[in-house]
Amino acid sequence: MRVEKFYTALCLFVLISLPSFAGVFVSSPATATVTKAGSASAGSSVHFVATANSPACKGGVDSMGIYTSSGVLAYVVSGTKLDKSLSLGSGIHNVAVQEWDKCGQSSKAMVKITVSSTSNPTPPTSSSAMTVTNLQSQKGWSGYALLPPSWGICSSCTSTGSQLKWSWTPKVSSPSMDSISTKSYYGSGSMQWGDVLWNNHLIGNFSSQGLPDTSHTLAPKFHTFTYDVYFWVSDASVSQAMEFDINQFVNGKKFIWGHECRIAGGHQWDIYNDTGKKWMATGVPCNPVSGAWNHLTIVVQRTSDDQLLFKTITLNGKTATINHKEPPTSTSWHGITVNYQLDGARQMKPYNVYLDKFTFKME
Repeated sequence: MRVEKFYTALCLFVLISLPSFAGVFVSSPATATVTKAGSASAGSSVHFVATANSPACKGGVDSMGIYTSSGVLAYVVSGTKLDKSLSLGSGIHNVAVQEWDKCGQSSKAMVKITVSSTSNPTPPTSSSAMTVTNLQSQKGWSGYALLPPSWGICSSCTSTGSQLKWSWTPKVSSPSMDSISTKSYYGSGSMQWGDVLWNNHLIGNFSSQGLPDTSHTLAPKFHTFTYDVYFWVSDASVSQAMEFDINQFVNGKKFIWGHECRIAGGHQWDIYNDTGKKWMATGVPCNPVSGAWNHLTIVVQRTSDDQLLFKTITLNGKTATINHKEPPTSTSWHGITVNYQLDGARQMKPYNVYLDKFTFKME
């Protein structure tokens, strides 16, 4: 994590209506079949089923989501179909089923849902919980070259330039676990030891989820973060390192949970010390398997006293408990972002890494 203070991304908007027109058709709850507010009674687990269409947009539908209340995006999925059960507490909920198209249009269908009390209710989903699924295939990713000796963002570099080449290709069918993997490419160039950073703004300015959080009330609600992704690389030994980062900027404080799997650099996990601007070895081995899907899960937390807690790293079923704390640094920015980065080894050999089933959870 060498350039956490620079971020850009594209904004996403939402479009909704009936399937033969532009928008969303909600078939469950059963009474919510029009774009006007309807009503439905359900238990604490509510099954949402909807499809989307956007004939006026050449690119069509990109993704769909469910807002369980104002500003709370509880679920996002790529594509034109949504099928998800969510737990809601007792009472009346004005739920918005929304959809992103690829042309920047937006609208929404409101569904009024009454949840009745039961003698043994299912515990409701926290109102502050949010999960983004298939993040690798969503909009909002921006790529940058990071060049020595400062490893700051190279503002003059382009993805096809002579210094360092890179690309980001979503919705790849092979290798893939579900036909929507994303191919990230680290190319050759004239600059030895260069890195490529990809970044996505989830909350705050340039939000890819339609959550600018201008009132600065949403991002501070989240304290626990889970970064869950599958990655595939044909020959892991050509990579100096792969980096997976979680970033939160709230109340004037910057929380950078940087995680780096050093491969050519020593097959070990490092975590980032933002105060000292340096990486710290954890002693935990990092040995991704070449030519196969690797499953990585990282869990971190902003503690009640505003410290960064690096909790656990799980790679291919083996969990390492880190439980290391660091203080935050200061910032004037506000929001939540995720990073993914590929570092070049000494020989600058090009390589591809495929990402799939990228889920990011905020609680």
